[in-house]
Amino acid sequence: MANKEDKNQKYDFKKAPLTPPDIDKVEQVKDNAKQKDLETNKVDNKGKAFTTNKGLKMAEDEFSLKAGRRGPTLLEDFHLREKIMHFDHERIPERIVHARGVGAHGVFKCTKDMSEYTKASLFTQEGKETPLFTRISTVAGFRGSTDTPRDVRGFALKFYTDEGNYDIVGNNIPVFFIQDAIKFPDFVHAVKPEPDTEVPQAQSAHDTFWDFVSKNQESAHTVMWAMSDRAIPLSLRMMDGFAVHTFRFVNAEGKGTFVRFQWNPQLGVHSRVWDETLKVSGNDPDSQRKDLYDAIDEGNYPVWDFCVQLLPEEKEFDYPFDILDPTKVWPEEDIPKVKIGEITLNRNVDNYFAETEQVAFNPGNVVPGIDFSNDPLLQGRLFSYTDTQLLRLGGPNFAQIPINRPISEVHNNQRDGWHQHMINKGPVSYHKSAIDDQSPYYESPENGGYEHYQEKIDGRAIKDRDDSFRDHFSQATSFYKSLSKVEQEHIKNAFSFELSKVKRPEIRQNVVDMFANVDKDMATEIAKNVGADTPNAERGFDPVGIKASKEALEVKMPEFSQENTIFKPDTLKVGIYSDSDDDFDFKSLVKSIKNSKAKAEIIQADLQDTKDGVMVTHRYETIHPVLEDALIIVVPEKPSHEFSKNVGEFAKETFKHYKPLWIIGDASDILSDDQQKADGVMVTKDSKDIDKFIENLTKQRFWDRDGSN
Repeated sequence: MANKEDKNQKYDFKKAPLTPPDIDKVEQVKDNAKQKDLETNKVDNKGKAFTTNKGLKMAEDEFSLKAGRRGPTLLEDFHLREKIMHFDHERIPERIVHARGVGAHGVFKCTKDMSEYTKASLFTQEGKETPLFTRISTVAGFRGSTDTPRDVRGFALKFYTDEGNYDIVGNNIPVFFIQDAIKFPDFVHAVKPEPDTEVPQAQSAHDTFWDFVSKNQESAHTVMWAMSDRAIPLSLRMMDGFAVHTFRFVNAEGKGTFVRFQWNPQLGVHSRVWDETLKVSGNDPDSQRKDLYDAIDEGNYPVWDFCVQLLPEEKEFDYPFDILDPTKVWPEEDIPKVKIGEITLNRNVDNYFAETEQVAFNPGNVVPGIDFSNDPLLQGRLFSYTDTQLLRLGGPNFAQIPINRPISEVHNNQRDGWHQHMINKGPVSYHKSAIDDQSPYYESPENGGYEHYQEKIDGRAIKDRDDSFRDHFSQATSFYKSLSKVEQEHIKNAFSFELSKVKRPEIRQNVVDMFANVDKDMATEIAKNVGADTPNAERGFDPVGIKASKEALEVKMPEFSQENTIFKPDTLKVGIYSDSDDDFDFKSLVKSIKNSKAKAEIIQADLQDTKDGVMVTHRYETIHPVLEDALIIVVPEKPSHEFSKNVGEFAKETFKHYKPLWIIGDASDILSDDQQKADGVMVTKDSKDIDKFIENLTKQRFWDRDGSN
């Protein structure tokens, strides 16, 4: 890590390293088993001779071989052919969903011995650390789309355990739009750009998505989440993760327990507001992947509490919802969560394509002690995630790609196929065989061999769903009623925005009629905003569903209101807007902000250091105020033209989005008298009130403030 005292010295550009000097980097974690495994495939070109793919050293790489300096290019130029051929084939198919993502390495540390419920080794030894890789993604957008659409975020985990790879392929929302995997292609087709025009990109605000929603009412609960602030997270480091499905723990005695997984950020769950999100997308469409990368690079490792909800099998039918339904949550009031570990992301990838793009997740990758439930959406995913890799990664050997390779040994009779890396010795590639003494041999469950849970099944083959899956509105209502008034207002605004983009009035009407079954007042306000008639809940109720029971409607979910989350100033960005010639003591202010674990960014007309030697982070033209979490404006006695020209927009955007705003100096030309008195706004003569500002920064938003929506 760079010496912090040196950072505030005058920067010598002539002796400058190529690494940006304003970032405190830390050494990347590399001492776990998976990192050691990956090291065998890493290539460092520094100080090495240039070669072809075949290892031939080359004297030249800038000109094709020609017959004379102005003559025709010769086909015998093998290096030209190799280089162009490789370039022509660099791209692979992007994921059909979750195409845009960011990855990071980390570690899972077990904090509670769960051997009473499972024999999975990563959960049964307190203090044990297991390497992992995560990929966080949007759902609908293409690989080149923005980081910040209104969308569910994928949150997949790959644990490299000593018993094999274990994947949890989750989201930042605990429920899903459909109950059965057979509808997944239809749902994705509906939310993706419409096929006749291939627009809109990375948006659900269009006809086909809302038409699907209104005709598939099982989507109601998840749509409420998608219209909530959860779908526009402030940072990937500040959102929950959920496995969505019901799984099964199995202990050493063979006893099963239903389980759901979730992981909650120690920074709390925080979101943007919609107007802010749109502007972030336009100003920095890569903002969230950069935020995660920078935090890890600077040693501000994101940490999540890894929790489980446990349900004895004998209580499977004790609740007013089906515990297998992926459109339903298990309310913590009824089924409390238990922390069993921590996830820490502590290393960035070395190569995006090799790691983040080629990683292949599958909810079917399990270890002894983990098994599946009869969730019909989960069952389809068990097939789909393997099937899709065959095209995307070029054949059946994608598990041999370094990022997918387990740290445990691999021995089986799978052979050949595209890109086979293993050199299997001996004549035997079948079972049973006397030649190699039955090797590779089967392992007993007592010694770590995987054995499927022996669940008794009694039923007939039928294409239908149980009545316990037909209540589509009770939890959507409970979720809405559990939110604060501000969060409810944001949901209504989100519906209004999305449906205003829907061209067909009959679809808008169908949607407000449908969601009148969630909350009549909410639907009525939305209908007014989008030009629909007064909602009719009966007209909007699909008779394939069933009315919610009184018991189901009494379920409470206070844990899902962000009003009840954790609030910290840690890693929040504070923009310090100032004039280039100001004599202000920036050094002390920056130090105080850093002491609170927040991040200070000096914004001036140029990138010359401040007069007291603090490096300027941004020019007025290269940063938009929506990219800061709070703003301090240092007003000089005689503001320059450049300062005065831009300060109004910075103050306006910060005020509008409810963020902390501190003006040091004369604020009369920046804010009105009423604005100066608003919640979260400070106007002082000097910087002595830094503690009050940090208190405001910790709160993050001041929702009682007037002037934005």
